[in-house]
Amino acid sequence: MLRAGLLCGVAFLWAGVAHAGEAAGEAPATNDAAPAGDADAAGERHDRNAPGDYHAQAASDIVVTAPFKRDVGTLLSGASVVSGETLTRELRPTIGETLARQPGVSSTSFGPNASRPILRGFQGDRVRVLTDGIGTFDVSSTSADHAVVINPLTADRIEVLRGPSALLFGSSAVGGVVNVIDSRIPRRVPDEPIHVDAIGTYGTAANERSVGGAVESPIGDKFVVHFDGSYSKTGDLDTGGHILTPALRAQAAANPDPEIAELADLKGKLPNSAARTWEVAGGAAVITDTGNFGVSVSRYDSLYGVPIRYSLDPDIEAEAVRLDVKQTRVDFRGEVETGGGFLQSIKLRGGYADYQHSEIEDTGEVGTTFYSQGWEGRLELVQQERGGWRGAIGGQMMIRDFNVIGEEKFLPKNETQQYGLFTLQEFDLGAVKVEAGGRFEHSVISADADADLGNPAYHRTFDALSASLGAGVDIVQGWRVGLNLSRTERAPSADELFANGPHAGTQAFEIGDPTFGKEKSWGLEATLRGKGEGYSINASVFHSWFDNYIYETATGEIEDDLPVYRFAQGDARYYGFEVEGSATLAHIGQTTIVADALADYVRAKIKHDGPVPRIPPLRVLGGIEAQAERITGRVEVEWTDDQKRVTEFETPTEGYTMVNASLAFKPFGSANSTSIVLSANNIFDVVARRHASFLKDYAPLAGRDFRITTRINF
Repeated sequence: MLRAGLLCGVAFLWAGVAHAGEAAGEAPATNDAAPAGDADAAGERHDRNAPGDYHAQAASDIVVTAPFKRDVGTLLSGASVVSGETLTRELRPTIGETLARQPGVSSTSFGPNASRPILRGFQGDRVRVLTDGIGTFDVSSTSADHAVVINPLTADRIEVLRGPSALLFGSSAVGGVVNVIDSRIPRRVPDEPIHVDAIGTYGTAANERSVGGAVESPIGDKFVVHFDGSYSKTGDLDTGGHILTPALRAQAAANPDPEIAELADLKGKLPNSAARTWEVAGGAAVITDTGNFGVSVSRYDSLYGVPIRYSLDPDIEAEAVRLDVKQTRVDFRGEVETGGGFLQSIKLRGGYADYQHSEIEDTGEVGTTFYSQGWEGRLELVQQERGGWRGAIGGQMMIRDFNVIGEEKFLPKNETQQYGLFTLQEFDLGAVKVEAGGRFEHSVISADADADLGNPAYHRTFDALSASLGAGVDIVQGWRVGLNLSRTERAPSADELFANGPHAGTQAFEIGDPTFGKEKSWGLEATLRGKGEGYSINASVFHSWFDNYIYETATGEIEDDLPVYRFAQGDARYYGFEVEGSATLAHIGQTTIVADALADYVRAKIKHDGPVPRIPPLRVLGGIEAQAERITGRVEVEWTDDQKRVTEFETPTEGYTMVNASLAFKPFGSANSTSIVLSANNIFDVVARRHASFLKDYAPLAGRDFRITTRINF
């Protein structure tokens, strides 16, 4: 039913765009179609840059990851927007590392090439990573060594939503949503014959060389074509010191086997961490004053190494595996304004991808291959704003066929189908703002019988109902407090249900449970936002109570030379906070001195079973900037605490302090995104390890890294 509705939506949108084009006559659909600041007329479709100038930077205080735009200051849950100069400075080869300095965000850090965002301590299937509102169609949530098929070089902006707002994009997004927004399907007609965005980066820590570029050109006054491509190559990552932790080095040095004893002195370059990635894409769109419809096709290809998890047992061989990843993807997006009545607009977004990756052993042989074909679509009916009431209702569907073939197969062939209905309603009552949302999701998860894994055929269905209710109150001018209450239900993933085999990425023999029920939780979040002349502050405190929380627990058994981990369900508690703020310290001539800081903390426990594994520790990051019209200089210090709250088979992690500095130059002024950024990261070359990483004891973060990034816009 929902699939048919989405297909009908495509036809309706196409007809609406065509009709709108005829009605509009020959009027050019550029930024001049509506005055700057007219959000209803220009803002919804023109979210890549600020209205009025095609070369202007995107506004960093507006969130577009929703059916309608929302100001960060009015949101009732945590959110971050990374764009412009900040995105250029923080750009790294992976989406996880690019976002790792945002509040409430950490990274899986499975070496420099596979790094997925962690939000409020949640990772894997509990965090949705999106491309312009729909999934990435990769298998990165299946294992930490699987890369996210998103190239940050192509991003215009990245938005991070935490809390109840994430329910718009799936009941599994209990941790939050990361949405990477690009311009592959054009959103507006350039006001010039050809528009070019290009970026190039060089980093010393991995001899990183990256280049990307995009070209957009109008054909007539309503049709736009887009082409982009990128290429990056890195060598083995240079770390700040020894590869192994002090505890492992002591064990290695005491080993009578000379090859293992040598590991105690291994330092500097991180073996088997080099990578090569390229991507090409093309898109086109019809854009009128009252609608648009476009498509894009992309090809992604990457070959990267997974850092070696060294064994201190001479009878167990440590593998130097490389992953060869390929994905072909087709996307479409459309919107039509209805011209009045109850609805303001109808939006459609969808995509299909064919993904595979092969895990290549150091002998050159293919050990295991993962195949995934997926389709996702969402239809949004955006309501006309009436007397401070606005909202949207919609439907979403996702289908994924997944198969693993090879010697390290740990899952049977399986299919996941999800069909959802959702709504978000906002009521602006002046000093009080109320927000309510709900989502119903029907999931069908099935697996074929598999003699190799010893499992019969399975067919499970789940109906999940999630809802949220929040309110914000203006307490004084510029200050608002908010409170959100949410109830979520999540169907277990295919991995949690059907796993039964060796999983090389996590170095575990994983055993799922096909009888699992839904994971349920209550969530409470309080927010405080304030701003005034020369200062701003955003703070969130959250607490979640889980029933039937799904987690992995070590059994103490060994299977295929790997420790056995069994998925289990139990009660769990998550709580923590995020706070960030900035203040103007002084004005010296045309230069403004600004200080900023953030801190975040998560504590998580499974009842009767101890701490949740791989939870990031307390972190504090502070910086000071000198901001002028064309030049910005910044120095920052990041302090991360020790993490000693660990499970029985988890090791503690030492904290670290990093010092970074950067200098950004804008040759054409602050209104244009053309820039040159010089940065020095981890200046004192400290050894740093993220506790959330499966590989933290074998793969430290980058050591001293000097970078230059140039972004050109003309």
